[in-house]
Parts: sequence; C-alpha cells; structure tokens
Amino acid sequence: MLLRRFLPDSIAARTALTVVLALLLTQAISALVYVTDRHEGPPVHGPRVLIERVTAIVQLVESTPPRERPRVVRALDDPVLGVTWSETQPRMGDLKDGFPVEALRRRLRQALADPRRPVFIEVRRPLVGPQPGPLPMPEEMHWSARMRLTVQLTDGTWLSFTGGDPAEGPFRLVRFVLWMVAIGGVIAILSLWAARRLTAPLARFAGAAERLGVDGESDPLPEAGPKELRAATRAFNRMQERLRRFVADRTQMLAAISHDLRTPLTRLRLRAELVDDPEMQRKMLADLDEMEAMITATLAFAREDAQREPRGPLDLADLLQSLCDDRVDTGHDATYRGPAHLAVDGRPVALRRAFANLMDNAIAYGGACRVRLAPEDGQVRIQIDDDGPGIPEAEFEKVFAPFYRLERSRSRDTGGVGLGLSTARSIVRGHGGDVMLANRAEGGLRVTVVLPV
Repeated sequence: MLLRRFLPDSIAARTALTVVLALLLTQAISALVYVTDRHEGPPVHGPRVLIERVTAIVQLVESTPPRERPRVVRALDDPVLGVTWSETQPRMGDLKDGFPVEALRRRLRQALADPRRPVFIEVRRPLVGPQPGPLPMPEEMHWSARMRLTVQLTDGTWLSFTGGDPAEGPFRLVRFVLWMVAIGGVIAILSLWAARRLTAPLARFAGAAERLGVDGESDPLPEAGPKELRAATRAFNRMQERLRRFVADRTQMLAAISHDLRTPLTRLRLRAELVDDPEMQRKMLADLDEMEAMITATLAFAREDAQREPRGPLDLADLLQSLCDDRVDTGHDATYRGPAHLAVDGRPVALRRAFANLMDNAIAYGGACRVRLAPEDGQVRIQIDDDGPGIPEAEFEKVFAPFYRLERSRSRDTGGVGLGLSTARSIVRGHGGDVMLANRAEGGLRVTVVLPV
C-alpha cells in the first residue's frame, strides 16, 4: 500500500516506468556479468604493455634462487598472461619471423639490455578444425590465446608466456549465451508480471462490460487502478445504473399503462353488451377479449421482470422433462431426448417460462413438440422441433418482436398475443445464451436454444 503512493497515476507513466526499470535491470545484470566474468583484469592488447610485463617477470625470476622459482612463477601465472618455467628448452611449434615479430623481439631485447638473448615467438594451431599450411601472422602484434613467447634466462633456463588456455574461448561463449538466456528469461518474466498487473483492471472492466449485456443487475465495479481507468470505471458504473433505472422505469410505465387500460376496457365491454346487432356485438367482444389477453400478458411479463429472480443451480434436464410430461398429461404430443440430469446456473422460474412458451408454440402451430438436450463444450444446446409448416426465413427475426404475429402460418385463431418468442429470447439472452430459428428439411420448424453451462 505504501508503494502505491509513489507510483505514477496514469497508464502512460506506469508503462514508461516499467520500460525504464526493465532497461535499468538489464544494464545492472549485464554489468554484474561483466565484472564477475572478467575477474582476470584487462587483457594485454599491445606490445608495449606485453614487453613491460615480460621484462619485469624475467628480471624477477632471474633474481630468484632456482629452488624458489616454481613458487614465484605460480604466483605470477594468471589467465591473461600464463607463465611457466622450465630448466630445458620447451618444444617449439610454428615459429614466426619478420615484421612485426622482429620488432617485438628487438624491443624485448632492448628492454632486457641483452641484444643476443634467445627470444622465440610461435603461433599455436586452434584445437578444432584442420588448418593445413603455415599460420599467418597479423599485420599488427596483438596478444592472443594462440601465441606463445619463450625467453631464455641468464642461467640457461627458460620462461614461457602464453595468452591463457585456448579452450577458454568456446566455454566463455557458452557461458555468455547461458547468461544472456538467463537475463532474457528474468526480464521476460518481470515484464509479463508487470504487464499483467497493469492490464488486470482492464480485463475486469471488459468482463463487467460483457456481463452487463447478460445481467443488468450485476454489482458495480470497484474504482481502482490508474486515474484513466478509475474515470472509465466510474462512467461505466453510472451508465449501468442509468440503464437499470431506464429499464425499471419503462417496465413500471408499461405495467401502469396496462393496468390503467383495464378500466376503459371494462366500460367498453359494458357498452358492447348494449349493442343490438348480434354480429357486431360478437366482433366487438372478440376484440375486447384480445385486448384483455394482451394486457394480461403484458402485466404478467412486467411482474415477473420486476421480481428479479436470483440465479442458482438447477437441473435443466429435469425441468425439460417435467414440461414435456405436463403437456402429455393434457393430451398433447411431447417427447424428450437427452441426459437424465444436467446442471446449469440460471433462474428456474424464468427458464421454465421461456421453454414453456417455446413448447406451447410448437404444439399450437406444429401439432407436436420434440425436445432434445445435448451438452457441448462450455454450453448446452436445446432443440425443439414441431411438425408444422415452418415460417419464411425473412420472418425469423420479426417473430421475436413484441406483439408480432404471422398472418398465415401463425393464425390469430390460436389465441396468442405475440409475446411468447419475445419473452423467451429475452430470458435466454439474460442468461448469456440465444434463441435461433430454422426450417427443417423434412418439414417443420426447429427452435435452437444455446445456454452457457
């Protein structure tokens, strides 16, 4: 909590801080690797430093008694300039002459004040790869791991100077690659961690926006994170509250209008009873009955919407089987195929009403209702088939509009008011699913309901 006080308060600043910290960490680790991997000190690059060191070592070893020389040489030996002492002349390899070897030999003899001292310079072959023929000398004398300089001491013994172990190069390269891989891994892990910390509030925001389209009663988001995200979250919560109030106000208004229409409908019914023409009276009463049915359905829809039934686990298979059994008991053709039990999360009363509407439509307009339940990856699919004439594809979306009814294939004589499909799709979409229509090749309409598990 204390650290958050010192963090920048914007996404841009936090992203910049993350990049800067990652670069600083990379530089720090690189410097650590350089220091630990280069413990032998700076290498001898040019002939001047080489001559000074060789001259000092030769003079020191010559002034040391022979019995003490091995101990002194071991102390002088290091990975950059290896020093060995032997009483006999070492075996020579590919000796070099000419410039710049002669210039180095002459300057070393001048430094030792002995123009005739034996000095040999050789270049050793690499350990890997065939190298036939003589090895070329570089145009400039730079000390390397493949070079060896041998100097005879005044008592006839020999000192050899080498540029370290020739095998150090490949191992150093492997060690460097491993260090770089380790550094890259650390940086990648830290960057991913930082990125997830930065984007976690955005993921919660996206999830809340997705839930808003499914459940308008979801809890408001906590206002946390950078100031831009807090402002967006605050606006989102206000929008969600306004939408909730808007839907509630419209539902209440619809219920109030439907309730208030009952009084003039009652007066119209009384007046229709006084009409002398029996045919006219019958038509008027039929229209009033239809209006009464529409008002009753609208009030029922408003009441159920206002109840805000809580979600919970339910057995969808058992619900569908019981709906089919109810319709069989009333003498209708209804069958169920699918598992005996299948648990989903939802509102039991609302889902029962949705599937009851769809089954009743199938029986009323298609003469039969065949229900099939099948679980799929992360969802369940419910198919409700009938044996009716189907509906034109151009009407697939129109039939979901409130109070919309087809004139030919879905006659008003059936007594529907046009809220069944609209209510069913509204309930199913409120659970995160959807309702789709299709005409079957063998005849009849297929209603497919998809629900998340």
